[in-house]
Amino acid sequence: MMVATTASVSSVTVLVLAVFLASAVEMVEALTIVFAVGHTRGWRWAFEGVIVALAALAALVAAFGPTLVQIPLNWLRLIVGGVLLIFGLQWLRKAVMRSSGLKAKHDEDAIYAETVAELTAEQFTAGRDHVAFMMAFKGVFLEGLEVVITVLTLGTSAHRVGLAAAVAAAAVVLVTIVGMIVAKQLSSVPENAMKTTVGIMLISYGTFWVGEGLSIRWPGSDSFLLALVAIYAVAVYGLILASRQSVARTKEVAA
Repeated sequence: MMVATTASVSSVTVLVLAVFLASAVEMVEALTIVFAVGHTRGWRWAFEGVIVALAALAALVAAFGPTLVQIPLNWLRLIVGGVLLIFGLQWLRKAVMRSSGLKAKHDEDAIYAETVAELTAEQFTAGRDHVAFMMAFKGVFLEGLEVVITVLTLGTSAHRVGLAAAVAAAAVVLVTIVGMIVAKQLSSVPENAMKTTVGIMLISYGTFWVGEGLSIRWPGSDSFLLALVAIYAVAVYGLILASRQSVARTKEVAA
């Protein structure tokens, strides 16, 4: 009973952290765009774009969410595990490149300035501001879609959709409140570190569920998730160090 309880706690901990951090990162990016639209073209169209985007996301969840529950468990775990591995590896690839200097770090201030420049270049027209509406809609819908996918895949595979949804909602509310307080100063958020952490957790969960779908019995059951997180964290840290050394040697040769 003690082992089962510990395993369950480990699984829930990884689930909560992965969903919260992933949702927070996506929300920061969405808020940056919405703030740029609101300050540049007016809050009416920004809020309208947000509301329509949220309604569209809710419709997607209502339409496709129940379908996941009907998939046989082993197939569900294989599908979900594969999706998580793809998402996690994409996040990690970008995070490692940014950490090693091969790619510029994500700059929310730069995104804000770029969005403002794009909006300012468009002429205002009488009546509805379609440019502002579509910009806000696109920002919230695309970033929100990643949150929905994360919640549905992680929550369904762990049979904790309610918990995953609640954690995502908490992350969205928290980032929104902080964003309203600090306005557009979102660049102080350690996004690359958060993305690295989320990437590690996603591929850990992905590996675990693919194994479960293939009927692999992990040592310690769900508690093996923590071991996978540790293994991948060490591997990613080593990869970052190796990439930094490679970049440094390349610069020395070029000099």
